[in-house]
Amino acid sequence: MIIAVILVLSAIATYIVPAGEFVRIKDAASGRMIVDPNSFHFIAQKPTKILDFLMSIPKGIKGAASIVGFLMIIGGALNVMAETGAIHAFMGHVVKKMEGHETLIIPVLLPIFICLSATAGCSEEYIAFIPLMTAVCYALGFDSIVAAGMFLCAVGAGYGAGVTNPFTVGVAQSISGLPMFSGIQIRLVMLVTLIIVTVIPLYLYARMVKKHPEKSFMYDYDQIYKEKMNIESIMGETGTMTRTHKLVLFGFCLVVAGILIGVLKFDFYMDEIAALFIALIIYTGIVSRMNANKVANAFIKGVAGMALPCMMVGMCKGVTILLDNGHILDTIIYYLANSLNAVPKSMLGIGMFIVQDIFNMVVPSGSGQAAITMPIMAPLADLVGITRQTAVLAFQMGDAFTNSVTPASGTTMTILSIAGIPLRRWWKFAIPMLGIWWIVAFVVLFYATAVQIGPF
Repeated sequence: MIIAVILVLSAIATYIVPAGEFVRIKDAASGRMIVDPNSFHFIAQKPTKILDFLMSIPKGIKGAASIVGFLMIIGGALNVMAETGAIHAFMGHVVKKMEGHETLIIPVLLPIFICLSATAGCSEEYIAFIPLMTAVCYALGFDSIVAAGMFLCAVGAGYGAGVTNPFTVGVAQSISGLPMFSGIQIRLVMLVTLIIVTVIPLYLYARMVKKHPEKSFMYDYDQIYKEKMNIESIMGETGTMTRTHKLVLFGFCLVVAGILIGVLKFDFYMDEIAALFIALIIYTGIVSRMNANKVANAFIKGVAGMALPCMMVGMCKGVTILLDNGHILDTIIYYLANSLNAVPKSMLGIGMFIVQDIFNMVVPSGSGQAAITMPIMAPLADLVGITRQTAVLAFQMGDAFTNSVTPASGTTMTILSIAGIPLRRWWKFAIPMLGIWWIVAFVVLFYATAVQIGPF
């Protein structure tokens, strides 16, 4: 609905915002087209007609076809893997191993979830495991805040690092004309940093609750929910790790390693990465002895789960088409550049991050936000004298962190609802965590701006 409103407002804007354009010139060093900062000029208005508005959606889907296909393949592959039960069994296995050392479940499991979000873009997939995690946390002497935090903090930190996240970094770099997953070195450092600053607060909170249950932010609510949940029954469903589960997880690890090596050594892009996930589908089907129909059905179910983000990417591309055809996209860039010119150059990346973080409160979809903002932010980065890689870093962290607190995030609200946590109770824990993440973002972006992190 929000994207549809933005689409309508974009069409209306072509009647109000003055049309203008920059001259694009070829950069001799990189061979790409960049904005000539001194060439902006106003031109005749070209408002959007009704037919142009209606055609913007199919044109947007067509224009974003490569990204849409990429997301569909990855969504399908991850669901084929999930259908084997490997993830569920792995969680149960870890819980049983932690008996007697309950608080260690956080430094053991949370980094794994963060890495899954940072590499494979796992987010909505965690919803299925919330009943299990809540039961686990109750059984171990924790509360529902810890259960929700295991996933929501993982998504915030993992998407913030975005090492090989295809839904945020992959889409943003594709739109910005950057090599796929370039700049991975700094994102790996960010991953380690975000794991540390995320694990410690949740660990300390969990330890406090275990020692003093009455200090839990959810103490009164959890007394009710514990009685409603059949904890023993849920815990009994965790099962053990079979040889098949281990083989499936091993295959996934191989794919992640293949992406990292391919990006760093062989300039892998969307087609090559998608091919690795297709290989994962075939491998998973073989080692789990799933017949062809079952693999196909699991894949289609995963693709269906990606329908909304894929449609959002197409509609957001439609927004760009409307702004571009109405010749107001360059005008927006021009005025944004003028406003950022008053900001010290060392703070430009931070300024972009704040804009993205605020925008994310309304449009929490990573791929959707990339499709809306990066066509503006990439040339804006050229104009104000920072690299497009810095603009992508500002986007990926701006997209990630406020997802954990915004009521516009379907994943966040669903997880809190299943765990029985009112939003304001969750904010008591999440907002201080958000402040820690912001500090990390400021340091990273200050550094990226100072060294002009590349390739461009």
